[in-house]
Amino acid sequence: MNTISIGTYIQQKEGFKAFVPGPFPPPKAKIDLDSKLMAKHTEAVRLLGKLDGITELLPDKDWFLKMFVRKDASSSSQIEGTNATMMDVIERDNEEPSADIPPDVDDILHYIEALNYGLKRAESFPFSLRFILELHEKLMTGARCTQSAFPGEFRKSQNWISGTRPDNARYVPPPVEDMKRALSDLEKFVHADDGFLPLVKAGLLHAQFETIHPFSDGNGRTGRMIITMFLWHEKLLEMPILYLSSYFKQHQKLYYERLDGYHDGKVFEWLEFFLDGVIEIAQSAIVACAEITKLRERDMAKVQMLNRTASEVTVKILENLYKMPIAGIADIVKWTSYTERGGYKAIDRLVDMKILKPMKSGDNVYGQKWIYVDYLNLFK
Repeated sequence: MNTISIGTYIQQKEGFKAFVPGPFPPPKAKIDLDSKLMAKHTEAVRLLGKLDGITELLPDKDWFLKMFVRKDASSSSQIEGTNATMMDVIERDNEEPSADIPPDVDDILHYIEALNYGLKRAESFPFSLRFILELHEKLMTGARCTQSAFPGEFRKSQNWISGTRPDNARYVPPPVEDMKRALSDLEKFVHADDGFLPLVKAGLLHAQFETIHPFSDGNGRTGRMIITMFLWHEKLLEMPILYLSSYFKQHQKLYYERLDGYHDGKVFEWLEFFLDGVIEIAQSAIVACAEITKLRERDMAKVQMLNRTASEVTVKILENLYKMPIAGIADIVKWTSYTERGGYKAIDRLVDMKILKPMKSGDNVYGQKWIYVDYLNLFK
């Protein structure tokens, strides 16, 4: 594949070379896809349409969206070195905030808060640099940082990736003044009626954002959030249910290689990787949505076999389990207004029906939680 110049490494007076982006985007004629990439783009758009259609059939769509958001938050934070899992987050997600939240879990909770904020904000606010700043502020305020994050502010000094200083770093983004110019180009690119294919535009947006690296910390997580925000902004998705972080996490080494290659002009290799990700994650989400529907029908049928009173309450529990698939007795009492004794009886029914399983073995129920395993497995 041909290379396209995105910018140049320029010697700085401090003794290191920094990457300075050229005018963005490069001439559109140079981003024309060959037949292989065009076929991938066509397939990706087709699958996004199919995903939109199947999500319309989901009952209580917002509940299932919450699970997809948790999955993306966990994967995106794990790329940055967080060790917590989606299950760790679900266990904490319905508890009162406390000072003893493990830092790794807190990373993911901050990501979820920022993503939810962005999805709500995008309903009435344009996709812009200010919007990106707001996302970053939500992501980094009060979060654990590798360095001073300056939430909601573009950096005012030179940063670098890997290494102890710019002259031994793996990559040095543009100096501050060049960064400002590149960000201005990026914002204009988002709103330009320039004929770029929508998923090509989304792929270029992410890679160029990571190339600019405009924050002191939190660039990767912010950059991955804006992919979904942009696709939603462009109305490629009616429901923001496509998240690529799990794909990037699964292929993390290649993800970094393709982003590094993008700096060096290997734009088409990056776009191929990106489109493969959209195809893979859209297919996975389509399967998950179909399996959610089948699982719901199966377990609702089990519940309907109970007597009327037990059935009504158990349906209420089951519906809540779709947004909170790990629950303790306090959750059951809250959902049903039962006493603890009644709550344990309801849990026993769900265990007998093989809907819930205890997280710990043994007869001691103190502190025990129960998990909706078949449902949670759909998001692995």
